Amino acid sequence: MNSDNATPVTKAPPKARGAIVLRTIVGLAAFAGLIWLGHFAIHAYHYAETDDAYTAGHLHQISAQIGGQVVQVLVDDNQAVKKGQVLARIDPVTYRIAVDRAHAAYAEARAQKLQADSAARLAQAQLAETHAKLAQSAAMGKMAAAQFILARTSYKREMQMFNNGGAATQADVDKAKATLDTYHAGTEAAAAYLDAAKAAITSSIANYNSARAQAQVAEAGLAAAQAAVNNAERQYSFTTITAPADGRIGNKHIEVGNTVEAGQTLLSLAEPEVWVVANFKETKIASMHRGQEVDLTIDAIPGVTLHGKVDSISPASGAEFALLPPDNATGNFNKIVQRVPVKIDLDPTEVRRLGHRLRLGLSAIVEVHVH
Repeated sequence: MNSDNATPVTKAPPKARGAIVLRTIVGLAAFAGLIWLGHFAIHAYHYAETDDAYTAGHLHQISAQIGGQVVQVLVDDNQAVKKGQVLARIDPVTYRIAVDRAHAAYAEARAQKLQADSAARLAQAQLAETHAKLAQSAAMGKMAAAQFILARTSYKREMQMFNNGGAATQADVDKAKATLDTYHAGTEAAAAYLDAAKAAITSSIANYNSARAQAQVAEAGLAAAQAAVNNAERQYSFTTITAPADGRIGNKHIEVGNTVEAGQTLLSLAEPEVWVVANFKETKIASMHRGQEVDLTIDAIPGVTLHGKVDSISPASGAEFALLPPDNATGNFNKIVQRVPVKIDLDPTEVRRLGHRLRLGLSAIVEVHVH
């Protein structure tokens, strides 16, 4: 075959080839963008995510409860301590003296209480004795009255017999008259004794009431002295500062020789238990509830994904708990999407595995499985 008759091969011009490559790249980019958008949409549907999150835990601000000079510091920064371990001591001499004084005052108050109780018992016995004397005087008065009535009857009979025939002599009449006078005097004496016994009863009751009041005052004084002892011993116990829980020491600014005041913060103690507080936009929490699975990463522990569960959702937005909450009634209002704190409990196994690598206040990125 003659080569002159073959069909010539035509090549695309450079512009056409460039357009094809460009369209291919744009198509691939658009396809990749669609895939990314689809992945983003699926992820946004199944997860609620925030990077406004941090680790939190029980942080104890340990303060001095009394004033004085620090004589001993037994811990250092970042040291692990156990609950009840002694952290520092304040000079106890002044407080020991106060305890001794309080005990001495208590002993004195107790002696006064015993003395007052003894006086009250004596007054009670005297009151009982005067009651007995009153009863005795009343009985004697009744007996004297009966004898007087009998003597008066005998006297009348003797007079009648003397006036009606002389069956009774003048001597019998005189004797009956003397007996009558004697018993009449006896009734008057018995009445006087009864009045004296009644007066003694009134006096004894007054003495008894006074003794009881003094005993009550002494009892109150003893209770006050006991309270003073308890307070002095409590103040003395505050000279020893102990750890309120297991944890690690931080923010220590106490040294031997420092003079501290009551309420002054000396150091901090962070417990090993850690959780995460994530601040989600208010538009995200509608689909959240307790128990949902959570994935999270912590900036300070790269390459490690932790797991947990939603524990609870705050009853108010973070702005409501701020020192100066916003006042939207001033007329100058701009709507701002609020953040609501969500507490997330971490997997205890992972917490134990990470140990001291988990610290309070670390930044985290949180994803909650909402669907």
